Amino acid sequence: MSSEATATSSSSGHPKSAHAEAARTPGATRAGPGEYLFDLGTVNHIMGGPAYSTANGSCIEGDRMMVALMRMPAGTGAEPHAHPNEQWIYIMEGTFRATIGGKQIDAKAGSVIYIPSNTLHSGKATPDGDVVFFTVKDASHGLHGIKAA
Repeated sequence: MSSEATATSSSSGHPKSAHAEAARTPGATRAGPGEYLFDLGTVNHIMGGPAYSTANGSCIEGDRMMVALMRMPAGTGAEPHAHPNEQWIYIMEGTFRATIGGKQIDAKAGSVIYIPSNTLHSGKATPDGDVVFFTVKDASHGLHGIKAA
């Protein structure tokens, strides 16, 4: 690769394109041209919703989609919020007790949750253990939502 195409390596060990756009979400990593592989365990560490949530982990943004691997400590969670982008959440560990559009759910490991755009939702890890989840959002907005008034 030419030095024009790639700048010095980022803290994640991936080459950073000199032409990569800034991430929409503060602290997230924006995938640049030629970047195809990321280690979600080491790439970055951000809060999933600093104003309303205890979820924390890593986030990668592309042109049209973003993904995040998050952990929510046992008994903690996210206050009611919404965002203009739709969201999918795959529960990897634990039980996530949520209210989405006024409907209560308990999502266990292996469950997939769909949250339509602009839908008020909240949720918590049950007291018996942390919740680990992989989430996907369209990139029409950043990862962080807007806390309900």
